[in-house]
This record gives sequence, structure tokens and C-alpha cells, in this order.
Amino acid sequence: MGAVEAPFAYQALEVGMVPPRRDGIDRHGRMLRGLEFDAAEVSLASYIIARTRGVPLTAVPVFPRRLFSQNHIFVNKTAGIRAAGDLAGKRVGLWAFQVTMSVLAKGDLKDFYSVRWEDIRWYTQHPEEIPWSHPTVSLRRVEGDMARMLVDGEIDAYIHPHPPALLQERTDRVARLFEDSPAECLRYYQARGFYPIMHLLAVKEERIRERPTLARELMQLWEAAKQQSHDFYHDPGYALLAFSRNEYERQRAALGSDPWTSGLRANRANLERFIGWMVDQRLLERPVPVESLFHSSVLDT
Repeated sequence: MGAVEAPFAYQALEVGMVPPRRDGIDRHGRMLRGLEFDAAEVSLASYIIARTRGVPLTAVPVFPRRLFSQNHIFVNKTAGIRAAGDLAGKRVGLWAFQVTMSVLAKGDLKDFYSVRWEDIRWYTQHPEEIPWSHPTVSLRRVEGDMARMLVDGEIDAYIHPHPPALLQERTDRVARLFEDSPAECLRYYQARGFYPIMHLLAVKEERIRERPTLARELMQLWEAAKQQSHDFYHDPGYALLAFSRNEYERQRAALGSDPWTSGLRANRANLERFIGWMVDQRLLERPVPVESLFHSSVLDT
């Protein structure tokens, strides 16, 4: 906090989705339902739903969280799942159907691996961030620890944006769907051309009305912070990983100098594909224009 200079006064809060966090958790709900913050990082999928329902928020095209779904699909070793196609007919757990990682994974399974999400038996653990249901989508809500259910074989696979430690500790019972997930993620990146967006920065519309330059100023702050993060890696001992600098160089060689690109032009294909998946998964009635998600002052970025 305070590492980059801002042209306005602000208070930075550390609000996450899983504990511990200094200022609590449930960031998405507190912003999308409670409008608690002036600006906050939020789930892409839930933000799009909230925006289409008239919640008085707009967004800035910076994307503080990106993930590949291939790295977040875990399977029980006894479930007979050796490839993506084996998920058809299986019991697969999700945090919730609407979670951005859930939308991404279902979209990737159908688009990239030819596994229809409709042919999978979905189990969810948490309520949807924005209340939602659809008569053609059948979900089974479960109580308890879904990671434990995977270890015990009560479900066959589990897709999770924050993989619980148990999944990574019980390698005798659980494995990633893709044995070499970094290689599979890279194959996907080379085919699609982007590192998938998870979150964006949402801002209260009233704050930008009060300060019309705010959206661009927030983009500039993000870019300054991102540059500072890159600069840290000049020190080979910066991170806990002994070879962090070497890994940073390998990533740049594989994904380019900036896979965390900001702005609409660089991210349009990613966003349009994601919106199409939301329609296919019954989360939206019809596609929405990418421009409708962002404030008018940043549509030329």
C-alpha cells in the first residue's frame, strides 16, 4: 500500500475471498450485492450478471487475476479419469456454477476438449454470488468439505480457483487431470492467444460521475504497480522460490513480455468468448456487447 503515487486520497483494504485477510473476506458479495467499496476487484462472471441487472457499477479494463482452467481440475485417482473426455457422466464439484473459474472450465471442456458440460453431473458447495437458477440446469448442492469428498471418492473431480491444501497434500488419492498441467496450459495459450481473465476492477458509477478522470487514473495506477512488480524480479532472491528469476524468464519466453495486458483491444477476444460461454451455460439470456461492461472514458484503450 502506498508504493505507487495516486492523484487522489484513498484507503486500501485487504479483502479476500478466503481467510485470513486483514479486512475480512467475501469481497465479491460485499461489492456486487452490498456496494460496500468505491472500487474493488471482483469476479468477471458475477460482475457481468450484476451489470446486466442494473447494479450501479461500471468497470475498468484491468484484470488483477488470471488463471488457466487446466491447472485447477483435480480428479480422484480411482475414478477412471485419464483424459478430459472421461469426465462425461462423472460427479464433478464446483465452488458454485457461476464462479468465473467454473464458467471458464465448463467453456474450455466444451470448446477445447469436446466434452459437453451438459453431460457432467455438477455438485456445488456455495450459494451463487448473484442469485440465479435456470430450469434446464440441474445442480446438486452439498454441505461439508468438498475437497474431503474428492479424497474419499464421494465425487470424481473437483474444479476450484483456490485449490485447498488437502488436494495438494493427498497425492496418494488426488491428481490433476492434466499430469503436465503447465505444458497443457501453454498449449491452450498458443491456440487461444490469451491468459484467461478471472477478475476485473469494478467501480461505483457515482464515483466516476464525481471524478470523470477516475477510470483512466485507476488504469494508470494498475500499470505503475504492475511495472513495479516486474522490477522486483531483477533480484534473483526476491521470491521464496530459489529459481524465481529463471522461471520469470521462462514465462516471458513462453507467454510474451506482458500476458497481463490491460485495455479493451488486447482483451476483446477473451471477453467475447467468455460472454458466449455464459450464454451457453444459461447464465445470460443473450450476449452483451463488451463495451457495455466498461466506463465510456476507457472504451478507446
